[in-house]
Amino acid sequence: MRKVLGMGNALVDILTRLEDESVLNKFSLPKGSMQLVDSVMANEVEKATQIFERSQASGGSAANTIHGLANLGIITGFLGKVGRDHWGDFFRRDMESKNIITKLLESGNESGRALALITPDSERTFATFLGAAVELSAEDIPGDLFNGYAIFHVEGYLVQNRKLIEEALKMAKEAGCLISLDLASFNVVEENREFLHHVTAKYVDILFANEEEAKAFTLAPDEDSTISHMAGLCDIVILKKGVNGSIIRNNNSVVKVDVVKANSIDTTGAGDLYAAGFLYGYIHGLSLDKCGKIGAFMAARVIEAIGPKMDDKTWELIKKEIEKIKMN
Repeated sequence: MRKVLGMGNALVDILTRLEDESVLNKFSLPKGSMQLVDSVMANEVEKATQIFERSQASGGSAANTIHGLANLGIITGFLGKVGRDHWGDFFRRDMESKNIITKLLESGNESGRALALITPDSERTFATFLGAAVELSAEDIPGDLFNGYAIFHVEGYLVQNRKLIEEALKMAKEAGCLISLDLASFNVVEENREFLHHVTAKYVDILFANEEEAKAFTLAPDEDSTISHMAGLCDIVILKKGVNGSIIRNNNSVVKVDVVKANSIDTTGAGDLYAAGFLYGYIHGLSLDKCGKIGAFMAARVIEAIGPKMDDKTWELIKKEIEKIKMN
């Protein structure tokens, strides 16, 4: 079995269901975006939303993808940084409960938290306090980190630390890993377009992006131009189109994958679980069409739950559906 290593911001997701968009407006948080905030604002947002229904889970884009793969039986690892606090303890326990090999460095500062604010239309907006997560540095990467791993999956949010992400990608490539990158958020892409182009062209094999991220990444005028632009930088491109399904391109081969119907209540983790499903199929040598179908099915199921995690009953359903997809 090919092993997958993830690297990303180790965050605890605090998931809150809002009654309307007033909280977003109050704190000037563009709906659907990920905004970095300091500890003061994070605490203010927490306080302003404490009257609403909430839950928590280990989070961060790459961690969610690794969690999904682990639930499907893939041997996985995760590199990140947390604080010596109850948030950091929670993150570690939640990951290790799924047998994920955690390589978590510790800091004297607070662990990072992602305040996921879910509006009635199921869209989620993040106010993210990176805390200790952002302290992960290139010097923290163990020399033997990539030994035994076939795929290295990275989240685009890490471009806030360019030295870290480039050194990690370089080391992974030298170790023979296939590189998977999820662009993560349109505003992050806008602010780091040139750097993301550089690392994608130099290191990345599989690129995941939704429509807004892809548009920000390429500045192309239409969908065909967008996909062609991205396909010129790496081997496999996955454009996630929400309710309109997804498009996968490998060289000149283009596959369109239909969306799987779902009763959406929270889109948190949809892209991360799509990536987990696609990578699972890829690891098992399935066609790009089947990889996309598995990704779409996992995305559909996670948006029927609050947060990026699903219960055991849902995972059993997913595993049965995957077997059907494999056989067809």
